[in-house]
Amino acid sequence: MKNLLGGIQWAVFLIASSIAAPIAIAHVFGMDSGETTLFIQRTIFVLGAACLIQAFIGHRLPINEGPAGLWWGIFVVYAGMVGVMYPTSSDALQALQSGMIVSGFLFIVLALTGVINKMKKLFTPAITFTYLMLLILQLSGTFLTGMVGVDSSADRVDGVLFLGSLAVVLVTFLTMNHKIPWISRYSVLISIAVGWILFLAVGKATFITPDMDSFIRLPDVFVYGKPVWDTGIIVTASFITLLLIANMMASIRVMESLLKKSFSVTPPDRMKQGSIASGVNHLLAGLFSAIGPVPISGAAGFVGATRLSSLKPFIIGSVLIMVMTIFPSIMSVFAALPPAVAYAVTFAIFTKMVEMAFLELAGESNQLRAYKTAAIGLMIGVGIMFIPQQSMANLPQAFSAVLSNGLIIGTVIAICVEQFLLWRESKQLHN
Repeated sequence: MKNLLGGIQWAVFLIASSIAAPIAIAHVFGMDSGETTLFIQRTIFVLGAACLIQAFIGHRLPINEGPAGLWWGIFVVYAGMVGVMYPTSSDALQALQSGMIVSGFLFIVLALTGVINKMKKLFTPAITFTYLMLLILQLSGTFLTGMVGVDSSADRVDGVLFLGSLAVVLVTFLTMNHKIPWISRYSVLISIAVGWILFLAVGKATFITPDMDSFIRLPDVFVYGKPVWDTGIIVTASFITLLLIANMMASIRVMESLLKKSFSVTPPDRMKQGSIASGVNHLLAGLFSAIGPVPISGAAGFVGATRLSSLKPFIIGSVLIMVMTIFPSIMSVFAALPPAVAYAVTFAIFTKMVEMAFLELAGESNQLRAYKTAAIGLMIGVGIMFIPQQSMANLPQAFSAVLSNGLIIGTVIAICVEQFLLWRESKQLHN
């Protein structure tokens, strides 16, 4: 029973943290409600399958897969190219699904050639701290705007929504830190249930009538046509894959650190297997015309809050996700989760990530070097977050999507700075 409840909690967390991306992408491509529902179905199905693949043959850690933010940005960029470089939205989406397949093969090749193991050495405590802080800073604005109901500059703060979100945050904090073990273990599930009921009571959520038009529907494959050779997307996918590997490594590194410090568990090094599994997951994303998945760093905050470090509930949750996607009636209910509730619960979970970031930094032997590395990485990464994406519209699509991502650029800069400082220290020792 404990594993089943934990699995349900994982399933709810995965949906709540992943559903925004397919909805947003469907919107920019002008999909109608039916197309949007199917796009959500395919994406969530792939995410559930990706979690299982990682659990059985990949890194074997309780890290949920989510739509990669880098791919999200590429989708948005390609949506702007419809009518310019691509005649229709389907043509652009066909190129993107081909890009997923290219990325999948590249993941596997880099793992088999040993490049992955060499890259792992770059993720020191200072780099992990910088990555986590940039991730938190990048998402904190999204959490807060979602909690107050502001989607654009024309919107006004919704007081009722904000008070409701604040109540959900407080409930999440109380349950996460409760002395009764089962309450803290299922804090996310309890908080989402309480928040959903509260929002129904104040009129900020609606009762959903399940879609009963079709009882079972399996996700379609190659929705936009067979893979095509597109030089632009191949170059883009190759560059994006290298950055996704860095993202994957950081997420695995964060979870390994949490398991060692909080659960006294030292997981085996399976970075190579994790990369191969990520390659398979991207091949699935291309096959099912979905968004490329990546291990989510927020999983560490979730595990830290719920104490669900075992793989069993994680696997059960992943199976539940895949089963739910083939029942449109169930998916329609979960899709009705008030976004503000999801944002509020995730906001509380990510406070654990801040704690973890500073614990990582404290574990660095050379504190002065770590401070310099983090300072430069954070300054550049956060600075990029304030540059409007529209100002990079004249750049090639691959560069535009990457250079506008403060998380990736800040982390890469921090790696370069630290490697330079290490090289300089080594040179001084030999002189």
